[in-house]
Amino acid sequence: MSQHFSTPTTRSRWAVHFFVPLGCALLCVVIVVPWIVRAGGGEGGFDGVVNSLESRYHAHATRIPFMFLASVIAGGATHGGVGGIHVAEFEHFSAPVDGEELNRMVEEKLGQGWERMIRETSRHGGEQTLIFARPAGRRMALFVLDANGHELDVVQVCVDPDLLNETIRKYEHHDHDGEASN
Repeated sequence: MSQHFSTPTTRSRWAVHFFVPLGCALLCVVIVVPWIVRAGGGEGGFDGVVNSLESRYHAHATRIPFMFLASVIAGGATHGGVGGIHVAEFEHFSAPVDGEELNRMVEEKLGQGWERMIRETSRHGGEQTLIFARPAGRRMALFVLDANGHELDVVQVCVDPDLLNETIRKYEHHDHDGEASN
């Protein structure tokens, strides 16, 4: 009678033959799927909006270099009150902008969860401001697009509303009696 014993060596070979290919396949999925989505135009959020503006209006955005470092410093300086800062600036932006089209483009590229809070358009459409917000955990994410004359600025930032209120209270105007004024 022959008996087959499972030895530690046999088990480790089985594990290597099973888990190594499985790990490689999962790693490929994690790397390849986002690349395919991005290549397919699935880019959204801040970069999606900026890239769409560049494409639609044939303009080049200047992204502020080392903004991630400024974001980290701002987070430290505000004790976590501000972070996730992204800034892009379009100088010499002279293309006519249709407010409805701009609003649709930004809504589409930002994606779900963002709500427009403000849409302001000057009488002749030369100046436009869009402000969107969405909850981001304990924080509030804000997206601001401001087209003013020949410049268009795009900013995204995350703020802690409680810390923001606390900071604002520090700088409230007080009347001569020391009472807060409205």
